[in-house]
Amino acid sequence: MYTILIAFLASLLLALTLTPVVGRIAKRLDVVDRPAARKIHVEPIPRLGGIAVYLAFMLPFWGCVLFFSSYWDSSLIWISAGATVVFVMGLCDDVHQLRPDVKFLFQIVAALLACEGGLFFKQIALPWGSEFSLGWFSGIVTLFWVLLVVNAVNLIDGLDGLATGTSLFVSLVLLVLTENGGNTAAVVGLAALAGACMGFLRYNFNPASIFLGDCGSYFLGFILASLSILGSLKSPATVAIIIPIVALGLPLMDTILAPIRRFVLGRSMFQPDKSHIHHRLLRMGLSQRKAVLIMYGATLFLGVFALLIVHARDVKAGFLLLVLGFLVVFFIRKIGYLEYVTVDKVVGYFHDVTDVMGFARERRTFLDQQLHIARAASVEEMWERIVSACELLKMDEARIHFNGVWWNGPGDTYRWCLNEICLDLDQCRDRVLVLELPLVNGSKSYGTLSLRKDLLQDPISHYTLRRIEHLRRTVVAKLKELEDKQGSLQCRSVDRPSPVASSLPINETAHHAPQARRPLI
Repeated sequence: MYTILIAFLASLLLALTLTPVVGRIAKRLDVVDRPAARKIHVEPIPRLGGIAVYLAFMLPFWGCVLFFSSYWDSSLIWISAGATVVFVMGLCDDVHQLRPDVKFLFQIVAALLACEGGLFFKQIALPWGSEFSLGWFSGIVTLFWVLLVVNAVNLIDGLDGLATGTSLFVSLVLLVLTENGGNTAAVVGLAALAGACMGFLRYNFNPASIFLGDCGSYFLGFILASLSILGSLKSPATVAIIIPIVALGLPLMDTILAPIRRFVLGRSMFQPDKSHIHHRLLRMGLSQRKAVLIMYGATLFLGVFALLIVHARDVKAGFLLLVLGFLVVFFIRKIGYLEYVTVDKVVGYFHDVTDVMGFARERRTFLDQQLHIARAASVEEMWERIVSACELLKMDEARIHFNGVWWNGPGDTYRWCLNEICLDLDQCRDRVLVLELPLVNGSKSYGTLSLRKDLLQDPISHYTLRRIEHLRRTVVAKLKELEDKQGSLQCRSVDRPSPVASSLPINETAHHAPQARRPLI
């Protein structure tokens, strides 16, 4: 107990002493975080605070480990090596911006160093009694866990004191639970980490006079991930899987939701945005300090929940996890995090996917019309199939006008109107959808396919415009095929202007479909 207290107080005092010194050095070297679109602060702030946290942790921690031999663990060397790798990588990123792939590579190297030291989640035991060994898969799970926590702490480092305070509360929760497991090295490490975070928080809380920087956030994430595994090696298996996940629930949730959000919205996975949890709290009208305090409270709540789950069994543990799940969903909905996964948007997305993949019945039916057009032996037969496709699309009028006469037909314009009643644009122009589709193949223009639809009588479906583009491409391909076969098509180049006709050609021929009622939906 005294050793734990010594490690905590030594790290606390060292952080309080070193942080102002590091801040002055960072200002002198002009290594500051300048205001930007994604930034909250309005003045340049030193960003090398991670140096103070690193030294405030390492010096007391290794002092206790070396002085008290009972705390020695060979894995500590590998943990420190990995922590130093991510620290140096973050320091380079603070001074000279590194590419995301380079940073990710260094994170993998650091995680592999931890694995080399024997840090593995060897088995998973759930609170209700189920337990299974991970076997060779344990290395992959451990690697994923370290990478996840490292990036989670880095992502929440967006408000003054948020990452530091969250790491402080998580380390205290893990300290309480790990102390019961008997892994003294992990306990001392968590105590030193808590002291370093508390001392640095004196200068990092709003309004902050210094930032962690990437060197500090990556370092904190790696130490938390490593010590959570180290502390679980001599603890009940349930602790190994439940405590880290629940205690780190807030940053982990933000990290998992970020790529999902960017994928759904079509953004780059590595493109920063202002849609993290703390950004959304600010958009709700909260001040920086209130937003941070709310996230502190959420972290403490999850820590207490982790304690309850660890000491619960069977039905009680399952019930607690169920309650936690409902609370998490309520929270993320409250801050507007599920606005893009509402029922109508999800259903619409799956409809789009099934339509594109050809699973939807309407898509397959229209594909049949496209195949009929592609098999047409003449322009007249092609036109009849186009009319059938327009009826399927519930168009009111269709017309195709060719630029050159290249078949044995009576004219160069075909026209169809539903029920033989064509729309009068002079009377209903404000409600009629008019589409003029150029039938273009490379530099050649075969003509124009014109479609009209009275939207007041019957609105179009979500996929009508997509179907129409499929129709246009099918018609162009068929005209190209007929041109190659007949060899007498005289097409003008789209690069040359054509005379504007004031009316349809005299030899225009209208082709009407048989009278029929509008097809019902």
